[in-house]
Amino acid sequence: MQLIFDGHNDVLYRLHSHAREGRDPIAEFLEGTTEGHIDAPRARAGGLAGGLCAIYLASPDLGHREPDEKGHYAIPLPAPLSHQPSLATAMEIAALAVRLERSGGWALCRSVADIRSAMARGIFAAVMHIEGCEAISAHLDELHVFHAAGLRSLGPVWSRETIFGHGVPFAYPADPDMGDGLTEAGFRLVKACNELGILIDLAHLNDKGFWDVARTSRHPLVASHSNVHALTPVARNLTDRQMDAIRDTRGVAGLNYAVTMLRADGREDAETPMDDLIRHIDYMVERMGIDCVALGSDYDGATIPAEIGDAAGGQVLVEALRRAGYDEDALAKICRENWLRVAQEVWGG
Repeated sequence: MQLIFDGHNDVLYRLHSHAREGRDPIAEFLEGTTEGHIDAPRARAGGLAGGLCAIYLASPDLGHREPDEKGHYAIPLPAPLSHQPSLATAMEIAALAVRLERSGGWALCRSVADIRSAMARGIFAAVMHIEGCEAISAHLDELHVFHAAGLRSLGPVWSRETIFGHGVPFAYPADPDMGDGLTEAGFRLVKACNELGILIDLAHLNDKGFWDVARTSRHPLVASHSNVHALTPVARNLTDRQMDAIRDTRGVAGLNYAVTMLRADGREDAETPMDDLIRHIDYMVERMGIDCVALGSDYDGATIPAEIGDAAGGQVLVEALRRAGYDEDALAKICRENWLRVAQEVWGG
C-alpha cells in the first residue's frame, strides 16, 4: 500500500457543521461514520496517512450549479464575509483540530518530521490550513496567533473576494483571467507567510492573483487542489502557463478528485471513470515533471468518483496509476513525497 499525504480536505468543516447540530465530532472521527469522506477508520483502510485540513467558512449566498443545455454554468462570486464572525468560526474550527489531537484522533503536525513520525505510528497526520483568510485582518495579528497554534498553509482567498485578493468563480467553460489581483494587504500577507514559513495555496486565486504571488513569494508555488484547464476548462483549473511557473519553482499541484474539474464535459456526475483522473495526472507529469505532481482530493468538499467513494477507496487511484505505468518510486512521489519535499523547503526544521 502506498501511503497518501493529501493536499486538501474539508473534514474539519464537516465535523464542525455536525457539532453545531449537536453531534459529537470527536466520536464521529474516531469511531467512523457513513457520512462524508474522511474519518480515522476509513483513512486507515485507504492508506490516507494525513493531509492539509482546511479551516473553511461557507458562503450563505453561494449559488447553485445550474448547467444550460450545453452543460455550461457560471456561479457568481458570493458576497465577502465579515471579519469578526469569520474569526469566531475559524477559532471554533481550530479548537476542534486541537481537541482531535488531544483525543488521540490525529496528530496536529507543525513540521515534516512531525508528519513522518505520525505516519510511522499509524496516526493521521493533520496539518492546519486556512482556505480563505476572512479570519485574518489587514494588520495580520491573527496570522501570528494561528501560526503559533499550528497553521502551516493558507489560501489568501476562497472563490470570493477578501481584503487580500480576488477568488476565481465556479464556471464552465471559463478562463481564470478575470478580476483584479492581490491588494496591498495581500502582498503584505504573502511576505509575512514567507517570513513565518507558511505555504501559500494558489488554488482559488484568479489569474492576476496567481501571478502577483508568483512574483512576490520566494517559496515554491503550490496549487493544492487544481487540475488541467486544457482538459477541463473550468475557471478553477490551472493553465499551461501556470503549471510552467509551478514547475520552474519546483512547486507542486495536487490532483483534485472533484468530478466537475476532471470531466471533459464539466458535469457533476459521480460515474466518472478513473481514466479521467489518469488523463489529468499524465498531462501534469508531462508538463511539470514527476516531482511537481501530487494529490489534493477535496474530500468532504466535492462530489468525487464513485469508484473511489471515500477515503477508504484511496488505493483505487493508486492501482489505476500502477496500471497506467507509474512505478513505485513515481507513486511514492505523487502520493506523499512531493508534498513533503515542498513542505520541508517552506517550513524548514
